[in-house]
Amino acid sequence: MDHLSLEQVPAIEWVKGALRFIDQRLLPGRLQVIETADWRVVRRSILTLAIRGAPMIGIAAAYAVALAAAKSGSAGAGVGMSKVLRSLRSARPTAVNLSWALGRMEAIIGQTASPWWKSALLAEAKAIHREDSERCDRIGALGAGLLSNVNSILTICNTGRLATGGIGTALGIVHTLHRRGWKGKVYVLETRPLLQGARLTMWELAQMGVDATLLVDAAAASLMASGAVGCCLIGADRIASNGDTANKIGSLMLSRLAGSMRVPLYVAAPESTIDRSLANGQGIPIEHRAASEVTRLVKGASAFIPKVYNPAFDIVPGGSIAVIITEKEIYYPPYQV
Repeated sequence: MDHLSLEQVPAIEWVKGALRFIDQRLLPGRLQVIETADWRVVRRSILTLAIRGAPMIGIAAAYAVALAAAKSGSAGAGVGMSKVLRSLRSARPTAVNLSWALGRMEAIIGQTASPWWKSALLAEAKAIHREDSERCDRIGALGAGLLSNVNSILTICNTGRLATGGIGTALGIVHTLHRRGWKGKVYVLETRPLLQGARLTMWELAQMGVDATLLVDAAAASLMASGAVGCCLIGADRIASNGDTANKIGSLMLSRLAGSMRVPLYVAAPESTIDRSLANGQGIPIEHRAASEVTRLVKGASAFIPKVYNPAFDIVPGGSIAVIITEKEIYYPPYQV
């Protein structure tokens, strides 16, 4: 399947009682699809980043609930489904789309008196998937209107088809711009330690035919200082009411650089990423991942590196963000989203 593209192989889809999704750990070298009817496989895939990206995690978790329900007893959801929900919620703590999607599924489970609750769960999962695709289109349109005169964009991590149910959020804006004839350039930070920018975003941009250049994360400052960057454009895993935004580690660094060099930083994310229960970013849980993700790049590192600091996300203060683009509207500071 290595010669196929995301236009031909959906990042995630429901097929005859099973869930199919691309194993993102193997890209770009190998395009491999996993097909499963076991919700535990979906959870493990979320945990190990075979499935990743805040909206995509929510979609996958919703389908996982439908898979679990299909194999549950006819008596209804009961304790078993509660355990499924708890287990899925614990897979990735930072991205609010996960708990948001599971909340929608839980509301359906609460209607277990209906003989149609299992089919209702699947219908809800499909609705979450479809709605995210529609949201991506609207984010792309709003963002493209805002950035049509920007000649170059710097981004981090991956926010395209692999991370969402549609064309993407931040990368969806690039997709829409390109479709409209935009001739600008995209700079992509490699995004250590797992290289989502180098492996995934560069791969998606190559498929689009967008002029893209890869750089190491530490080169962002010198690139901005050269005047080559028109704006920074990132996604989000959770946004607090005041605009504080959790995104891939390195986003805070990017925002500080952008602020010091007067380069605007834009955030693109669906409304489902906004956590209005949080007044600010201090309440956003930050996932810390295994030391091996960092040390694997250095042969024999475990013998002489006793400690590793490996947060998956950091918090960009709302005051550092020029605008937040959702499918609903473009928010401007001071934020009260």
